[in-house]
Amino acid sequence: MNTMTFKAYAITHEIDLNKLALDCGIPKKYTWEEPLVLQDEILETILAGPAAPEQKVLVFSFGSVVFINHAGPSEVTRFLRYMKSFEPEINIADFERYTDDYRLHIGGTETLHLTDEYVTVPQFELFYPELISTVLAKSVALEKTEEQLGKILDRTETMIDRLEKANLRISDKELAKTTARIVRHEYNTIAYIMILDKPDITWTNSEAGEFYHQMSEFFELTDRYEILKSKTAILSNIMEGFSTISHSTRGIFVEWVIVLLIVAEVVLMIIEVIR
Repeated sequence: MNTMTFKAYAITHEIDLNKLALDCGIPKKYTWEEPLVLQDEILETILAGPAAPEQKVLVFSFGSVVFINHAGPSEVTRFLRYMKSFEPEINIADFERYTDDYRLHIGGTETLHLTDEYVTVPQFELFYPELISTVLAKSVALEKTEEQLGKILDRTETMIDRLEKANLRISDKELAKTTARIVRHEYNTIAYIMILDKPDITWTNSEAGEFYHQMSEFFELTDRYEILKSKTAILSNIMEGFSTISHSTRGIFVEWVIVLLIVAEVVLMIIEVIR
């Protein structure tokens, strides 16, 4: 039985694959749905050392990187140092925060068998490594997004606590920052990770399509995406409520100021008449 190992990391929000490909001397324009595959001499140059023929690195535009058949964390660190020259936001010291690993076992079975740690297939097909990498890359990217959404929820809960204590003053800046975080979260999830979209090969190869569907179901990509979308919708409604309350409070304040000015003007007129 042959085995391939996969290690996925979510290292940033977005990676410019075309800029990376240009530096590696790859004359190709990349779109979001296809990963940049680095191997052989290009990978040896980046790692400043030998790379086995079965070693690959798949870089995804939505900020995930998948290492296939790599020896250990030292190679990952060297690669991320190279990546940081293109994407300064990458935190090398904390690169293992969002990670997942998986294995592909080839042979020893007549049917496909999925588990939490590996998948066993009867024979090797060229699409297996890319599809496994794509699912892992989306899964760790979702994990990163899920944690960020948790932070937004915590911040919103603080605002709700203030509202319960009759503290109705929420600044426009605070509302704008929280709303921007929600919009950014939704943008990162829908526009970049594209959970509901499938790799091109799944449209032309029915076996690849079925394999990708089973992997996606096993990693619950669609369910996790729907939960995130529902939470985002709830947050948007909450922020709309905060905005309405804030604007109403300001409107009432302005109305009282106008009333006080009118009263002051009437008092001054009465004083003038008495004089």
